[in-house]
Amino acid sequence: MTDPAVPRPTTSSQVYTWEPSNAAIAARYGLRPEDILRFDTNTSPAPPAFVPDALAGPFDPPLNEYPDSSYAELTAAAAAYTGTQPNEVVVGAGADEVLDLVAKAFLPAGSAALVPIPTYPMYGVLTSQRAARIVAVPRLGGGESFALDVPAVIARLPEVAVVWLCSPNNPTAAKEPEANLEAVIRAAAELPNGPLVVVDEAYFEFVGSTVLARPQRHPNVLAVRTVSKAFALAGVRVGYGVGNRSVIERLERVRPPGSISTISAHLAAGALRSPAYAQENVQALAAEREWLRDRLEAGGRPAWPSATNFLLVRIGDHDAAEAGAEGLLRAGIVPRTFGPANPLRGHLRLTVRSRPENERLLEAVAALR
Repeated sequence: MTDPAVPRPTTSSQVYTWEPSNAAIAARYGLRPEDILRFDTNTSPAPPAFVPDALAGPFDPPLNEYPDSSYAELTAAAAAYTGTQPNEVVVGAGADEVLDLVAKAFLPAGSAALVPIPTYPMYGVLTSQRAARIVAVPRLGGGESFALDVPAVIARLPEVAVVWLCSPNNPTAAKEPEANLEAVIRAAAELPNGPLVVVDEAYFEFVGSTVLARPQRHPNVLAVRTVSKAFALAGVRVGYGVGNRSVIERLERVRPPGSISTISAHLAAGALRSPAYAQENVQALAAEREWLRDRLEAGGRPAWPSATNFLLVRIGDHDAAEAGAEGLLRAGIVPRTFGPANPLRGHLRLTVRSRPENERLLEAVAALR
């Protein structure tokens, strides 16, 4: 029986499975994985050249073979880290690919997605790529930490197939009150064929609160995480989504079989199995964030309270922010800017980096007119 809280499939396609892993074949036929020879994938029998010793492995499968398309090690590590089951996890080449899978599986052409404004621009990009309509709902103002306008969001839920939420929100750096998330999730679940609620938790490790405690209670929810932020592995491009099996199954239908490299999957799995570094990194970044915020404000550049590893800094009007960004760029400092139609025009978003790098930033900011 189909769960009424989960949107209906956009296609009738079955879950696509690529070649089984060596481990799966060995288990089926009572063999050892290391004794399996791949005559089915047209790969090179020779190991690759130009691989640094630190990345040479050994890997299973080795680098001259394709990765296990089920990503069993990575999926198991993500499930253990989040306290869920492996079949409630889907992995991707960064959180952005997981978001893209959502758009492919849940946003047919002509449908609509709700996007609270301002938020991560990729939600709008992915919605438009699927020829779906963006239902923009303005957030509350800075005095209310740019929180969701919950009544306005709930009023638009019947129109949409996907709700894109982000907590802590990028680029405002504010954690969304849990009561707000709960209200939207509940309202969406109560609708016939209600929308999928995607909660982007890229900065989860900075706040510790999550919607993952409720995957069974709320089967219309997908939490999306990454190893790019707290784990400091942005370059390996690994993210994952966690939710009810009915949601994960639909994402698996559109997941490419080999978008994560063997090295990336191995590094991300190891990081998730040993989260102490991420915890230490978050603590250090939080302390540095407050140090940087204090000094920016002392220099006349107020920054909004942040629960992440970046600060939203008020510069002035839009022209002042654009001029400030140009001045920083001339000093070799790259800020994030906002267009003239963005509610955050007049601000710059600045990442918290090391103390010497932050001191260089402060010197460049002090030199701005």
